Formats: sequence, C-alpha cells, structure tokens
Amino acid sequence: MLGDGINIGIRVQEKTNQMKNPQLACASPLVSVIIPAYNAEAFIEKTLNSVLSQTYKNIEVIVINDGSEDRTVEIVTEILKQDPRVILLQQVNSGVAAARNLGIEKAKGEFIAPIDADDLWYAENLEKQVQCLLNSDSSVGLTYAWSIDIDENDFPSGEFRSSTIEENVYTILLLHYFLANASSTVIRRSVLEKVGYYNENLRIQKAQGCEDWELYLRIAERYKFRVVPEFLIGYRKIANSMSSDGEVMAKSLLEVWKSVFRKYPKTPKTIYRLSMSSFYMYLARQNSIQKKHKKTLVWLYRALKVDCLTPFLRLGLYAMFIKSCYFISLQKISKNNHLDRFFLKAFKQRKVINIQLSKSISLPKIGMKSWLERILHQIVLLIFSTPNHWKESEKSNFYIKLLEK
Repeated sequence: MLGDGINIGIRVQEKTNQMKNPQLACASPLVSVIIPAYNAEAFIEKTLNSVLSQTYKNIEVIVINDGSEDRTVEIVTEILKQDPRVILLQQVNSGVAAARNLGIEKAKGEFIAPIDADDLWYAENLEKQVQCLLNSDSSVGLTYAWSIDIDENDFPSGEFRSSTIEENVYTILLLHYFLANASSTVIRRSVLEKVGYYNENLRIQKAQGCEDWELYLRIAERYKFRVVPEFLIGYRKIANSMSSDGEVMAKSLLEVWKSVFRKYPKTPKTIYRLSMSSFYMYLARQNSIQKKHKKTLVWLYRALKVDCLTPFLRLGLYAMFIKSCYFISLQKISKNNHLDRFFLKAFKQRKVINIQLSKSISLPKIGMKSWLERILHQIVLLIFSTPNHWKESEKSNFYIKLLEK
C-alpha cells in the first residue's frame, strides 16, 4: 500500500467506499481515467487497483497498450473481466502522447484524469479533485494534488511536491514545473477540446519527456489552476523510467522552449535561463540519487553555463558537487579494492539512515516549501507579469536560432 507505515506529515485518511459528500453524490460526472502502458507488467496491476479503489465510483478506466511486448495485455485483460469499468485499447508503439490522445478520443467523461502505468493514487484522489472542479467556475481548467516520490516497493523516497500555486500560473509554470508529473491532475474535457491534446511531434523529434508540461502550458495560457493541498499521488521513480533519461528530457524541454519563443517573441531571456538552469539542477539531482556522479557534474556545469547566478543560491549544488567529486576521486586514487568497498559500504549505511529520516515529511518542511513557492510566484508575477505585458526582447530571434542548433 502506498506509503504504508510512513508518517508523511499530512495524514490522508482513506474512507469507506461509500461517498460521504452529499453534493458529490448528487452531481457525479463521469471521469475518464487515461493510462498509457508500454511494457508495464511490473506495476500496471497496482496502478489499476489504486484507480479502481477510488471512493469516486463514476469512472471509466481506459488503458492504452502502446505495443507492449510483455504481459501487460494479459494482466489488464484479467482485470477487465472482473471490472467492466476497465477498457483496453491497443495501438502499435507510437509513444506516450499518441497513447494518451487515443484514450482521450475514445473517452466519454466530462473530466479527464491521466495517470502513468506505474504510479499510484490514494483512494480519495478523484473525489477531492472532482469536488474542487465542481466548486469552481469554467475559468478553472484543471486541478492538481500533491505527490510523493515512491520506489519500486511503493515506499516514499523522501522527495515530495507540495505546491500551493493557483490562479494564473503561466509565467511561473515556464520557470518551474510545479505540478511535477502527469498523474497529479484532473482536466475538463472541454478545455482539451479548445487547447488541443498532447503534442505527438516531440516523439517524432526524438524529444519525449515534456509532453505533459507542454500541454499544461497551453492550458495555463487560457485557464486558471486550482490545487488540492493533500498528498494523493505516488509518483514512481525508477532507474529505467523515461524521466531518468536526462539527455532526451533536456532536448524535450528545449523543443518546448522553441515553441514558446515562436509564440511569444517578447519572452524575457531571463525566464528561459532560469527555467533551463532549474531543470538542469533537477537532472543533476536525479543522477546523484542514481549514483551517476560524472553525469551529475555534467548537469551542474550546464546549469551554471546557462545561469551563472541562481544555482549558487542552492545548497544542493555544493552537496552534489562535493559528493560527486569525492566518489570520482575515490575510484581513481584507490588501488585497494577493499578500501573502495569500505568507503562505499560506510556511505550506504549513512544513506540508509538518511532515507529513514527523510521518510517522515514534517509539517514544517511542507509549510516552508509551500511558503517559498508562493513567495516565488508573487515575485515572478511582479517582475515578469504575463505574456501580454512583456517588453520587446532584442535577442529573441537570437535565442530561437540558438535553440535550433
């Protein structure tokens, strides 16, 4: 069970299967859950179980098999025999965007709720997000909830996303992907009909990875966002996932930025620098967690190259740099394999202790992170405002050409 035995600061209590919200019981529009699946046999059953166990029952669950070569279809077929809400669609391998788009095209729901085939939802996720949308007017295009990173055994890694950014979020979303993943949102179907579906061209350009970010930017141009401030999503981080392929992810974000500059040639170049630097720091952290120390240093260098100021304000820069240099040096200078193993074993023991401590995500830590993000949001709006107010940038064309290279 997601987060089993872990105190994550805000306790998300799972209710019984009977919905206790009178308004929701009277007005429960159909929600179409979209699950793209490619070679997902390891986690698809857990994902489906978390979806089918939602307290919000008026759902259809559309699984799109994207040319899997493992037991994904067999597992989903067994589950749909037991629950008629599950629908299985199949296509030749065409990528995650094409799979999601096929599911949306076939969906009948008023709301669309995407989830990746290895992520998990707490039982009340849909109920609370649908209620948030029902309580909002049509200017609100989507809602999102907080997420925690989980490992292959469903246990939290200590990383989490607890943003409280709402309303007009386009500029801050350019700078920082605060939604964190594609499994944390519920979107109005009418919104997707107006702004379009997921961008399938990124796969053609060999730049998969930021399809959800790109879609949310298009939604943020025209609609407001709302947040459900509770941990309701388990975002799985494993070594062979798409999010671990740094080069492809970086290329994907560059392609997104090309489209931004074409649409808004007045975009301040500072926003581009801060966005890319923040993303490179994220990739450095992911490589550091996976003990890829040389790649960690590469991403730190790229972060500093595109923005020579703000990375120095992050304590993580120094910690990752020292850690990576230490292990790279240890591998080079140690001629004694026993000494190597001694240091590595000692580090692993310290890491286990740190992980155990980090699994208890305290309220002060959540509150501080949310407060800092709110302050950042206000500062960004104060400095950069919105695309309609951006001043002409003399170097916009230069940046477009630079990204084309």
